[in-house]
Amino acid sequence: MSKNIYFASDFHLGTPNYSESRTREHRIVRWLNFIEPTCSELFLIGDIFDFWFEYEKVVPKGFIRLQGKLASMADSGIKIYFFKGNHDMWVRDYFTKEIGMEVISDEMIMERAGKKFYLHHGDGLGPGDRKYKFLRKIFRSPLCQWLFARLHPNLGIGIASGWSKSSRAASNPEEVFFGVNYEWLAVYSKNILQREYFDYFIYGHRHLPMDLDLGGGSHYVNTGEWLKYNSYAVFDGVELKLEYFKEPS
Repeated sequence: MSKNIYFASDFHLGTPNYSESRTREHRIVRWLNFIEPTCSELFLIGDIFDFWFEYEKVVPKGFIRLQGKLASMADSGIKIYFFKGNHDMWVRDYFTKEIGMEVISDEMIMERAGKKFYLHHGDGLGPGDRKYKFLRKIFRSPLCQWLFARLHPNLGIGIASGWSKSSRAASNPEEVFFGVNYEWLAVYSKNILQREYFDYFIYGHRHLPMDLDLGGGSHYVNTGEWLKYNSYAVFDGVELKLEYFKEPS
C-alpha cells in the first residue's frame, strides 16, 4: 500500500443545535483536508448525520461543506464508503449519484494488504436490546420509508428533529467502558471468530474509542465519535491504529 485507509464514524451532524453542528462540520472538513494527501480509501462507518431522509426530490438542507469536500475527494480518485447507521439508515442513492460514495447497508467484509476486516456501524448487533432490533426492522422496511415519504418534508424533518433532540448524541453522556467480556460488540466479534478469522473488527455506534485485543492477533476497534473525541482509525498496510485529530495551536 502506497497510501493509508481511514475509518471514522458518528459525526452526528445536526445535533445538538445548528451552531455546534456547524463548528463540528468545519472541524471534520479540516480533518479531511489533513488526511487527503495520504488517503486511498475512506470508510464512514455510520451516523454521519443525526438524521437523514431522502424524499424523491428533497434532501435535508445543510452540511454542504462536508458534502462538497467528500465530492472533491471522490472526484480525485479516493474511494469513499458510506455505512448506514441507526440515525441515517434512510440514506438511498443520493450520495452515490451526487458524490460517488458507495452506500453500505449492513456489514462489509474485505481484505487489504493481507489483513481481513469486518466492518459494521454496530447497531443491532450482539446480545440484548431486543426492542431496538425490532424497531430497526420496521424502520428499515420499504413500507415504513414509503409511508414516511408521504409526509410533507417540513413535517417529516420537523418530527425527526424532535427525535434528534432526545437522542444520546444530543445529551452527549460520559461513556463508560464495560470491560472486554461485557462490551457487546466485542462479544459479538468473539462469536464470529469461532467460525471465521478476522484481523480487525471495526465499528462505530458505541461512542467510545477503543482497541481491544480479542486474542489470536484479532482486534476490535471502535472509531468513537466527533462530539467529544475527534477519533478515527488509520491502516497503513501493516497495522491499524486509533488516532485523535488535534489541530495545531
